[in-house]
Amino acid sequence: MCGIAGFLAHGKTRPGIEMLARMGEPLAVRGPDASGAWISGDGRVGLAHRRLSILDLTEGGAQPMSGADRLSVLSYNGEVFNYREIRKDLEKACHTFRGESDTEVILAACREWGVGGAVARFIGMFAFALWDAHAEKLFLVRDRLGIKPLYLARAPGLVMFASTLRPFLACPSFSREVDREALQYYLEFQYVPAPHSIFRDARKVLPGHIMEVLPDGNVRDRTYWDLSDHWGYGRRPARSEEEYLEELSGLLSSSIKYRMISDVPLGAFLSGGIDSSLTVALMQKAATAQVKTFSIGFRERGYDESGYAREVAKHIGTDHHEKICTAGEALALVRKIPEAYDEPFADSSAIPTMLVSEFTRSHVTVSISGDGGDELFCGYPRYEWVRQGWTFQGIPAVVRRPLCSLLSRIPVHKVQRAAESLRHGDPAQFYFHTVGIFEKGRLAEIIPEVTDDSHLSYYRTFLDDRWGGVVERAMATDIRTYLVDDILSKVDRASMAYSLEARVPLLDHRIVEFAARLPMDLKVRGGETKYLLRKVLYRLVPKELIDRPKMGFGIPVNRWLRNELKPLLEEYLGEDRVRREGFLLPEGVSRVVEEHLSGRQDHQYRLWALLVFAMWRERYLS
Repeated sequence: MCGIAGFLAHGKTRPGIEMLARMGEPLAVRGPDASGAWISGDGRVGLAHRRLSILDLTEGGAQPMSGADRLSVLSYNGEVFNYREIRKDLEKACHTFRGESDTEVILAACREWGVGGAVARFIGMFAFALWDAHAEKLFLVRDRLGIKPLYLARAPGLVMFASTLRPFLACPSFSREVDREALQYYLEFQYVPAPHSIFRDARKVLPGHIMEVLPDGNVRDRTYWDLSDHWGYGRRPARSEEEYLEELSGLLSSSIKYRMISDVPLGAFLSGGIDSSLTVALMQKAATAQVKTFSIGFRERGYDESGYAREVAKHIGTDHHEKICTAGEALALVRKIPEAYDEPFADSSAIPTMLVSEFTRSHVTVSISGDGGDELFCGYPRYEWVRQGWTFQGIPAVVRRPLCSLLSRIPVHKVQRAAESLRHGDPAQFYFHTVGIFEKGRLAEIIPEVTDDSHLSYYRTFLDDRWGGVVERAMATDIRTYLVDDILSKVDRASMAYSLEARVPLLDHRIVEFAARLPMDLKVRGGETKYLLRKVLYRLVPKELIDRPKMGFGIPVNRWLRNELKPLLEEYLGEDRVRREGFLLPEGVSRVVEEHLSGRQDHQYRLWALLVFAMWRERYLS
């Protein structure tokens, strides 16, 4: 895991090595072990790198790295896990290597097969910038699922790239103007969805994309991997359940073995749920020594899974480490969120993710995470709600809408969102109201110039009927939106805040492609979610240790906002301050605060999003 940054100058400006060094400085936490910078002889192109040493700990893995032909230079973040097999193929093609790093293999692969041909062979998580002096192009590449982040930004005469947004602030001419559409998306979804960023002149490189920056600053964008090419609706092969089970078991084992490759200490997060228990059980099966596992718990009732993790670890036989965190430790991280997440991010599970990352980093440098199982194998309870709720659309509107009006009066956020979703017969409206936190009417009271139904145009690009039924459409949408810009962003930023590399074996693209063509009755059967994934797990861990209601990885935000965090609300969301800063409408914000504090409404998600934005604004725009 590392951090990358750089630029291509297409005007008269030549930023120089000083600005390049400043761009690399904010990435130090992503790569504390070493730093490097390269600038072309004419000063047009610069690449910076911060290194967290995982493979080939010698200077042979230092970056930016030049190719054997001296015409290409690479700055790279991530891991290509099958680099040894690719290296053997390249050696057969007469390539020679100076060291043992996967970085050198990427350079040779791009030279041998071209960038598109090379990345098609990679199994891994990566974001890289490759300057090809022969072609006079800067290639920016992001892995298929978006596990590793990558941004592109513009300033006068410059195209810049970086792992996070903060390096762009080193450029004096980069505009910090907030993208108002992105702000609206953030308040609707709790994160800024790709390709947007919170800054008007910066964008996220999309997963599975290659961007070619040309000498004149123009950018070509092409796709090298797309989920729709593998989605199996209407074209699934007729196979037995046992055949699917054996294929999945083999893919999982292969993925785990790849992700255990490391030259530094490695462990795993363990919550005791299906996904983390499965990854840990497969790790221990493949390991020659006890796997180190890590979990945290809270003293608050209903927010502590540590006992479940302890029992699973005992059965599997791991070297288990557990920490019970206090509310004070969690609350202390609230003000640190803008530092770790350099654009507004309002998924409150970022806090326990930061806590477990800090605890884990005190023991190991790499940790395996179980993320992805819910999206791939239909694990979220909301998918059942989507199925039942869409069936509810068959009830005549004259009956359905009065019932929705009654439900909407119940002062519980999730009940109100359910009521809103049931009003609508449009799939995009229906889906948005199962995941969004601000409907249009309420949002218009919070921010000026609300774009009518912007969320609908966004989701309609994902929800067409080629994906199958309404549940399959919701899953496919989550894989391309919520998984990338919420779950994976959360894990990347939280782990990197403590210089910990997180790996996600369930998001090996081979497993994603397998899940994409898996029939729904092997994802959900008889009300049991993640059916086939559970069958693999139950071979290794008894069902009684796993079978329980899904808890999630949360904190008691609702209560904290009314008590411990109330002073923070008053500090950041006071009417005078909100009016002075100008992004939000003070009367609407005050109404949300008052309704929540009085207990008349449950606005926990909305308030948390507003608070995080206000703290972010202070950190980056003051």
